[in-house]
Amino acid sequence: MSEHTDYVKWFRNSAPYINAHRGKTFVIMFGGEAVAHPNFANIVHDIALLNSLGVKLVLIHGARPQIEDRVRDAGIESRYHNDLRITDDVELRCVTDAAGSLRAHIEALLSMGVANSPMHGAAIRVCSGNYVTARPIGIVDGVDLHHTGIVRKIDAHAVQQQLNNQHIVMLSPLGYSPTGEIFNLTAEDVAVHTAAALKADKLILFTADAGLLDSEQQLIRQCEYRDVDREIAQQLTLRSDSIVQAVVDAGDLGINRCHMISFQQDGALLQELFSRDGSGTLITQEHYEQFMTARIDDVGGLLAIIEPLETKGVLLKRSRELLENEIDHFKILVRDGMVIACAALYPYPEQGSGEIACVATHPDYRGADRAERLLELLEKEARKKGLNSVFVLTTQTAHWFQEQGYVECQIDDLPPTKKQLYNFQRNSKAFIKNLI
Repeated sequence: MSEHTDYVKWFRNSAPYINAHRGKTFVIMFGGEAVAHPNFANIVHDIALLNSLGVKLVLIHGARPQIEDRVRDAGIESRYHNDLRITDDVELRCVTDAAGSLRAHIEALLSMGVANSPMHGAAIRVCSGNYVTARPIGIVDGVDLHHTGIVRKIDAHAVQQQLNNQHIVMLSPLGYSPTGEIFNLTAEDVAVHTAAALKADKLILFTADAGLLDSEQQLIRQCEYRDVDREIAQQLTLRSDSIVQAVVDAGDLGINRCHMISFQQDGALLQELFSRDGSGTLITQEHYEQFMTARIDDVGGLLAIIEPLETKGVLLKRSRELLENEIDHFKILVRDGMVIACAALYPYPEQGSGEIACVATHPDYRGADRAERLLELLEKEARKKGLNSVFVLTTQTAHWFQEQGYVECQIDDLPPTKKQLYNFQRNSKAFIKNLI
């Protein structure tokens, strides 16, 4: 019963993510190492599930180890410069052979429909084509890279047409020139430029590690692109990591959300997309609005936001003196030195609970999920403090809190100290959210 209960709970909790991802465009890149790994069949099943849930998918595959095998079988010694293969005419045949065979293999896996398998009834349609225009890198440091190239253009309109027809688009690490030449590209280059051209909602990169690891080899679950630059400066080995460099390029090209996940971990893709904590690393663009813990100097900015709401009865009235005494409980969102949103967390550690209060946004800055991000920040803070749940008391924003996963509870369910201070005249409704 425990496994059954856990499954039902997970499935219900995934509903908001299912709704959020439907109709969105994801670009997913996996290297040849991932295709050769035993877990790749499970990755294909998870991709099929995403397709069934209405996600528009562009798949980019690599082929480095498969190319290396063919080069070795041909009795040729691979040559590299700046970690790029020098692709002469003979090696280009190995590249096209490996890429074509791998693409056919992946298409075959996506075409499975055997009864009693995860792919049963999927009826997936995969299309490929000459959607990538490339040019030669040319001569670097006096070394001619021949048919090794870089992306020049992605035919985003043609790809989008296929996605609108509910097809999965698959791109190989090959590019074509208007003169009819073929170029050997890196899968990372194709993936990043495809995501940028399509203005994709997510770029998902499969890697051998769990995600981006810090200098102590601990997983970084979420960061901004600037944090990746900082990690590269601290860990010199990351400079030669093609996936990490692809993340840097994604940030430079303005891709909003990039994920690094493991191709070795079964279910990593689903866990990353349909659970709160994910499985890998989420990298986002830098917000020029910054979250911070409030200080005494911020009291004036806090009052400017909450006093109009106090007058309307939306918030409980707080004096300046009270705010100064409780300032450490407040998190604020600051834009160009101006406080534009705030919220507070009051912990009740004896009961393993905490109160979230005074969630407010300046009227000129409502929208853009600012209040949602503040609420998420406080919930993370509550988890760090070892709290199992958080609750709110509200008179006029009950629906908003329900949309954020809070459920109505009784006043008797509140911590005894808070219950004693309950203002029956305001007649606030109580809502609670479990954090475990």
